[in-house]
Amino acid sequence: MIGIASVITLVGIGNGTSNDVMGQVQSLGTDILTLSIRSSDYTLDYENINEIESIQNIETAVPYKTVSSTVSRGNTISQKSNIIATTADYFETTNTTISDGRLITNIDIENSSKVCLLGSDIAQTLFNLANPIGQTIKLNGDSYKVIGILTTKGTSMGNDVDNTIIIPFTTAKYLGSDTSISNLYIKVNNEDNIDQTTEIIENYMENSAGISEDYYSVSSQESMLDAMNNVNSSFSLLLGGIASISLIVGGIGVMNVMLVSVTERTGEIGIRKSLGAKRKDILVQFLIEALIISLIGGLLGVLIGISFGEFLELFSYDFNPSTGIIILSFFTSAAIGLVFGIFPAYKAAKLNPIDALRTL
Repeated sequence: MIGIASVITLVGIGNGTSNDVMGQVQSLGTDILTLSIRSSDYTLDYENINEIESIQNIETAVPYKTVSSTVSRGNTISQKSNIIATTADYFETTNTTISDGRLITNIDIENSSKVCLLGSDIAQTLFNLANPIGQTIKLNGDSYKVIGILTTKGTSMGNDVDNTIIIPFTTAKYLGSDTSISNLYIKVNNEDNIDQTTEIIENYMENSAGISEDYYSVSSQESMLDAMNNVNSSFSLLLGGIASISLIVGGIGVMNVMLVSVTERTGEIGIRKSLGAKRKDILVQFLIEALIISLIGGLLGVLIGISFGEFLELFSYDFNPSTGIIILSFFTSAAIGLVFGIFPAYKAAKLNPIDALRTL
């Protein structure tokens, strides 16, 4: 029972977590490429972006960078915030929408305007029930006007969108960051053209931008999904393996229970043998008993595992039980019952009827 419940719960949580991560990656869109320069010796400029956008199959190339800053309003300080500096095309490219206010415009970029958009959670933290639009917050002590509120989205691409602040790319200079470009989101017109476009971008980076492949990377959502699939499969296998240990322990428990049963029922075995029962009859009897014990425990384990998993969802855990794992675990419990029931059954079957009757 404990073994089956452990397997179902752990694998279910593993699957739920994996699906959540996969959903976060897919939320950005499978037609997005991410270009990242890993060396501070190399950067791109707006001319490079224009040239990249002119490449066949590419719709937009959006620069972005993450900057650090203290975030406050009056006496309220946000301890958890992610500040992204980007351009007006960021929202369409990354499928980011707003629930109120307006987006960043090209004028904001040109003027390095001190404006910002707030994620729903950080807006709640700083303004409680008040309407943030038109109000100001402070980033590193400077006032920034709130022009929009991002739609609640959760976590995407490792970023907690609901605790994110978005500012114009050029405004990052006021927060101690330069305006060099090292990261781009590149939107492709058709996801079928991802591989071809990746090759073209790599060729541009090496031949036109003069940056060696050792200092940059171009990754697609599909490649990230494949990598995460491999990691998630290994993760689920690891969780299942750990939980399976309790199945083995449960099998040992079944064997001990059956050994005790054989000891307590030695006289009964002697009577059956004296009335003509053969070794096979005794063997089958105790194997069936071991099987029934395991099946009952397995059924209870399935019910407990699913119930406990559903209970954990109340605490924001993602639980996605696998039908295949449930069926496999149930039949594995039956197999373990038979395997660990063989020794007690064999011990019972080989008892000498005369010696067994002496215990009465």
